Amino acid sequence: MALFWQILYYSFTALYVYTALVVLTAILLENRNPVKTLGWIMVMILFPIVGIVLYVFLGQNFRRKKIINNKLRFPDLNVSSRYSYEPERFAKVASLLTETNGARVSDGNKVDVFTTGADAFKSLYNDIEGAKEHIHVEFYIIENDKLGNKFRELLERKAREGVRVRVIYDYLGAWKLPIAWRMSLKEAGAFIHPFLAADNFLGFTLLNYRNHRKLVVVDGRVAYTGGMNLAERYRIGNNLGLWRDTFVRVEGPAVHSMQYSFLVDWSFVDGKVVTDKKYYPELSYFEDGESVQVVTSGPDSDWRSIMQGVVSAISKAEKEILIHTPYYMPPEAVTNALEAAALSGVRVRVMVPERNDSRVVAAAGRSYIEALLRAGVEVYYYRHNFLHSKAIVVDGYLSIVGTANMDSRSYEQNFEIAAFVYGEKTARCLVEGFERDMESSRQLNVNIWHHRKWHKRCVESLARLISPLL
Repeated sequence: MALFWQILYYSFTALYVYTALVVLTAILLENRNPVKTLGWIMVMILFPIVGIVLYVFLGQNFRRKKIINNKLRFPDLNVSSRYSYEPERFAKVASLLTETNGARVSDGNKVDVFTTGADAFKSLYNDIEGAKEHIHVEFYIIENDKLGNKFRELLERKAREGVRVRVIYDYLGAWKLPIAWRMSLKEAGAFIHPFLAADNFLGFTLLNYRNHRKLVVVDGRVAYTGGMNLAERYRIGNNLGLWRDTFVRVEGPAVHSMQYSFLVDWSFVDGKVVTDKKYYPELSYFEDGESVQVVTSGPDSDWRSIMQGVVSAISKAEKEILIHTPYYMPPEAVTNALEAAALSGVRVRVMVPERNDSRVVAAAGRSYIEALLRAGVEVYYYRHNFLHSKAIVVDGYLSIVGTANMDSRSYEQNFEIAAFVYGEKTARCLVEGFERDMESSRQLNVNIWHHRKWHKRCVESLARLISPLL
C-alpha cells in the first residue's frame, strides 16, 4: 500500500511539474505586458494548483487564437460614393479605426439620443412593431422581469406574423434567464442562441470572454446601440435607484455596419453564414445628417480598436472632454492620455457613480481617482441613482457611444461595439445630458480625497491589483 501511494505521489508531482512548465512557457511566449506576465508567474508560484486553474479560465490570450476565425466579408453593396466619407475633424481617428477595424465612415445618418430607459424602450418597441422583414437582437443581459417579458411577447407576435426574429444573449450575462423564456420564443418561430455557452470544456475556458454588446437592427433600416440591457432597472430602478444610461437610434448608411456586426456574431453562434443582400436594403440619406463609424472590438480582433480610438480622440482634444462611465479602471494608455490632456489645458470632466453594483469594482475604481485629480481632471460623483452610461464627447464634435466601460475588461477581453459619431448635433445632446447630470452630482476635491482614511486606501489598492480580472 505504501508503494502505491509513493507511485501516485510521484506521478502526480511529475504531471503537475509538466503542466506548470507548459503553462509558464505559454505565458512567456505570449509576450504580454511584462507586468501581467510577472503577475501570472507569481500566481503560479504562490498558488501552484489554483494558479493553473485560474490561468486556464482567466489568463489565456485568446486575441491571438481568434475565438471567431471565419468572419463574414462585408458585402459589396454597390452603393453611391456618398456612403463613404471622411470627417474633416478627427480624420486621424477615423483613419486609425478604418485601418485597425475595417470600420467604414458613412455620411448622412440621423442619430437620436436617449438618456432614459422609458424613452429608449418606447422608441424601440415602436420600431419593432413596424418590422416587416426581420428583427435582430443582441444583449448582454436579458432579465425575466416585466420589461423582458413584454419584449419577448412582442418578438413572439412578430415571429408569428412571419418576421424573421434572431436573438443572441450572453450565456453568463443572462444566466438567470429561464429555459421556459427561451423555449417560448422558439415555439413562436424565433431563433435564439447563447454566446459562448459553457456547456463543454472549451466553453468553460472561455468564460472570461463575454459578449457585452447591445444591438438591435430592424429590417436593416434602423438600429440601436448603447449601454442599456433588457431590464426594468432602466425604467423603474432597483436598490441603486434608477439606472441612468445612454442609447442611440441610427437611421442611414451606418445601419449596414451595425447589421454586419450582428450577422458576424450570428454566424458564430448559429454556424450558418447569412449574406443575403435583403439584409442590406437601400437606405435613406439625410442631407443634414452626421457621419458615423461603427467600431467593434474583442478577443477575436488583432487590435484593441475601441480603446485605441478613445486614446486617439483624447489626444486630439483641444478644448474639452466629457466622460460618462460606470466603472473607471482603465489601461495605462487611457490614464496617460487623460492626464496629458488635462495638463495641457484641455478641460476634462469625468463622471462616475457614487454607489456601485460591485463593492470590489468600486474600491478598485477609487484607487485611480487621485492621479486624475492631481492632473487637473474634474471628477464628479453621480448621486442618488446609478450611472451606467458609456459616453464620451470631445470638443463638442466627436461623440463615442456604445457598450464599452472605461476598464481593461471592456477594452481587452469583452466583445464590444461603439458608434463614433462626427457632428455637433449628437455631441450637443450628450453635453446637455452631462450638464443635467452635474446637478445630481458632487465634485471631488483633491485635498479631501487625499486625506481619506488609510485603511480605505489600502483596500482600494488591494482591489486594484485584481482590476484586470473584474
